[in-house]
Order: sequence, then structure tokens, then C-alpha cells
Amino acid sequence: MNNPVLDLDQVEKGYKLGQPGEVRVLRGASARIMPGEVVALVAPSGAGKSTLLHIAGLLDKPDVGAVSIDGMALSDARDRARTAARRETVGFVYQFHHLLPEFTALENVVLPQLANGVSRSNAAKRANALLKKVGLKERSNHRPSDLSGGEQQRVAFCRALANAPRLLLADEPTGNLDPGTADQVFDMLVALVRETGMGALIATHNFELAARMDRVLRLEDGQLIDGLP
Repeated sequence: MNNPVLDLDQVEKGYKLGQPGEVRVLRGASARIMPGEVVALVAPSGAGKSTLLHIAGLLDKPDVGAVSIDGMALSDARDRARTAARRETVGFVYQFHHLLPEFTALENVVLPQLANGVSRSNAAKRANALLKKVGLKERSNHRPSDLSGGEQQRVAFCRALANAPRLLLADEPTGNLDPGTADQVFDMLVALVRETGMGALIATHNFELAARMDRVLRLEDGQLIDGLP
């Protein structure tokens, strides 16, 4: 049986915000995401969505609980091991593409591979193949300022997939796009997840978009609950 791509087990997280005591953001949050699965994460503002994504993506550690990615227990791993696992197994996409403006689309997809030790020629080959998949072969030598919003976000997807991650984490990836472009970009994202067999956790405020995914997790009172409200 395949390992879950992401396994969150009774994760808890709190912050001190200048007042006595602590604000508990996550209270025993648990979830499993399997290979090839596209899961929506819905939550009201301030509910802890970003905290959950940061913990799932190994950018932060839980106070209590366990985080495993593709069968590797990483919540208590040392920083170097967590950094390597994040670079090799996790891809991130945000609402704003955060592409490097001085580099071309191709170079933006090449750079994370170079950081992972891939040769420049092999990195360029993979970058070209990914950009071709999302219909940007002819735009690969354009800088972000010369691309439309939808094209920029497609480059951001390619960058997230550059190192062949097992887990894709996306925070409102279509929230900055018009509805028609958002639908196209979302369909492309789902197709890439299915093709590669990775798992995806996609945070969105769009219930219609969430309903098109395999299932929905909502974050309420620090816990993950199945289904839309």
C-alpha cells in the first residue's frame, strides 16, 4: 500500500501574541493525503490556514504531533534534514507568483533545480518540458513582466514541480486571476497532479472550486473536518 504523501497526526500549534497565555491555532489537526489526490483546504481568515500549510511544508514545527511526508517522519528532524526534505519533496504555489523578475520563465524553472544539484543542461531540459506541458513553450524566454497573469501562474506551477515533489501545497493559487483564467489554471494544475502521482493540498476561499477537488478539509477550531460547511 502506498504511503500517504502527507500525514498530519494530532498537530498542535500556539503563539504568544503579547498577552498572558497562548493562542492555540491548531488543536489536534489530523489528515492524510494520498498520491494523486487533490484536496481542498477551506478556512475563514485567521483560522490557521497559513500555519497549517507552513507546518505541512516543513517551514515551521508543530508544538505537538507528527508530520510525515512520503513515509518520512520529519516533525522532529534536524533543520538540515528538514531543509533537504522540503527542497526535494515539497512544491509551493502562492496566490502571487513571486517569480524573479530579472529572469526568464525558463530560468525561473531552472533555478530551483540548480539549487538541488541538477546540472544546468538537465535542468533546462526539464524546465522546457514542463513549460511545454502548460502551453508556454513559445514564451519560455520572456520575463514575467511580458507574461499575462495566467501565464505567470503557470510558470509558478512549473517552478513548484521542477524538482519532482511528492507534495504540492498551494495557497489560493487562482485567487488573483479572472474566473475564466482561474478555471484553466486549476484544470492544468489538477492534470499535472494526476499525471505525476503527487498529492496536493490547495487552500481556497472558493467553495465552487473546492467542490471540484477529490475531497474537502475545513479548518475549524484548530481541527480538520471533512466536507464543506
